[in-house]
Amino acid sequence: MEPFKKHRGLVCPLDRRNVDTDQIIPKQFLKRIERQGFGECLFYHWRFDDEGNKKQDFVLNKEKYKGASILIAGENFGCGSSREHAPWALGDYGFKVIIAPSFADIFYNNCQKNGLLLIKLDEDNVKLLMQKAQQESFYLDVDLVNQVVVSDGLSIPFDIDAYQKKMLLEGLDEIAVTLKLEDEIRAYEQTR
Repeated sequence: MEPFKKHRGLVCPLDRRNVDTDQIIPKQFLKRIERQGFGECLFYHWRFDDEGNKKQDFVLNKEKYKGASILIAGENFGCGSSREHAPWALGDYGFKVIIAPSFADIFYNNCQKNGLLLIKLDEDNVKLLMQKAQQESFYLDVDLVNQVVVSDGLSIPFDIDAYQKKMLLEGLDEIAVTLKLEDEIRAYEQTR
């Protein structure tokens, strides 16, 4: 994984609550286990009609949000099943940061383990950022080191678990953390 310290990105507003993992990546696309290629299937039933044509009224299909890397959504984002394909699809599409008032726990942890920064902000700040993103091409600066979201004189602090912050800052997943202890593990195994 790439270390995450700061990110500036175009914001895409997804003004929906209780977005579940089956909407993020529908079940018919879960046959593969590699992490690439899922971005084209992200929000598939919302983005495409039955013939595979883009639905022009869906936010991700609008030209002004092309290349967005920050997603703002309503509460309880990522509810539903625990499929890890959901963070894979979001990351493969190009999202680096997701901001919402709340996230499903398993989804939250899966995203952090896959290098996505999830930021919980209160409802009022989410609503404000959502409105700005709906009205104009809106960019945010996300500073994980200082735990702040900044744009146009607006500065909003956010909390994050210290361990998850360290993992993102160093670009580590749990396997990489274990491999950092490879010498100690080998020495222990040799004593057995």
